[in-house]
Amino acid sequence: MHKGNPAKLPISVCILVKNEDENLKHSLPPLSIFEEILVYDSGSTDKSLEICESHGANVVHGEWLGFPKSRKKLFLQATQPWLFWLDADEVVSSSLSKALQEINFDNLNCNGFEINRKVFFENQWVNHGEWFPDWNLRIFRSDCWEIEDRAVHESINLKGTSQKLNGLLKHHSYRDWNDRNLRIEKYSELWVQMKSKEGVKTFLGEGTLRAIWRFFRNYIIKFGFLDGILGFKLAISIAKEVNLKYKKLYQLNSH
Repeated sequence: MHKGNPAKLPISVCILVKNEDENLKHSLPPLSIFEEILVYDSGSTDKSLEICESHGANVVHGEWLGFPKSRKKLFLQATQPWLFWLDADEVVSSSLSKALQEINFDNLNCNGFEINRKVFFENQWVNHGEWFPDWNLRIFRSDCWEIEDRAVHESINLKGTSQKLNGLLKHHSYRDWNDRNLRIEKYSELWVQMKSKEGVKTFLGEGTLRAIWRFFRNYIIKFGFLDGILGFKLAISIAKEVNLKYKKLYQLNSH
């Protein structure tokens, strides 16, 4: 019979998984400080399940319902008083682990915690631009949340207040530029469908104008240039992504 370790944090870490074995090798080991690791697997064919089970994760099997519905289904399976939304490509840093272990969860006057994510891409940390700082509400009481049903960029609506935590969530979001470009293509389609359903209209050239502004904001205002060549490439990439989304939305609205 499994006996819970009283030193573990009263948190259910919740991760959506499909063929994430490379990421899980890094994201699962630091999670031993939590009482529960909960995984929603939507049909992995690699070694994801093996790795999850070797780290004591409880695996829930189910079909892919889209991000918000799949996440909600997983959150509702959790047994702990606090939930931790973690993506498979995110790693809890030692500084974040330390900050969490210093919290007295029995005596708190907030209902959630925001965590700062930092992206590692092209063998370097992204320290400026739109990608950092990147505060996200990721830990919250299990009875104080709602999730918005959005095709992309879903988020938690918290009942009550949140605090910012020290320490970083290390984000290994893209394997390479090809991976990023494929995902831009995929997410732009989801974004366009979502905006079209919301009745959002656009005009010819809006994508170009928004892209120019986003490049300027990212590279100049948010100091993206301090990240060197990568900072420049990212500012271009983000501008192209914006242009693509609005171009697709315009084309859809024009039909």
